[in-house]
Amino acid sequence: MKTVAQPGSNLKSKFNHIDMNSNFSIVLSARKGLHTKVFYDFAEAIKMPERRLAAIMNVSARTISNYKEAQKPLEPLYGEHLLKLIALFEKGEEFFGTIDEFNYWLQKPFWNSTEKPADWLTTGGGVDFLSEELDKMAEGYPA
Repeated sequence: MKTVAQPGSNLKSKFNHIDMNSNFSIVLSARKGLHTKVFYDFAEAIKMPERRLAAIMNVSARTISNYKEAQKPLEPLYGEHLLKLIALFEKGEEFFGTIDEFNYWLQKPFWNSTEKPADWLTTGGGVDFLSEELDKMAEGYPA
């Protein structure tokens, strides 16, 4: 049930200027300082309200706005979380075909559980866990 995304409309092409090939490169990029434009571009690309994305990152939308107004890069903790989310959504879009399909999967409870994958997005470890689950699904294992 994969849908082919339009060329240039996928997340990988939008964020290909940021190295997210490993946790090491994500941390390095976050430590260098991530511009708030990445936050706003990502929120728009995944069709998520900025307040919701900020809440997932455990920061207020107002704080992000303050960083933007001050032209200050995101703190490394927020930058790392944002980059992990971008990498996860890129993987989800690749696996499911579209961001909408991936967002749908995020809202479906795990097998034999009341927890949804979206419940795990609020920590870096939770994002890593979901990334591993996508890898398992890609290999044919149920998740």
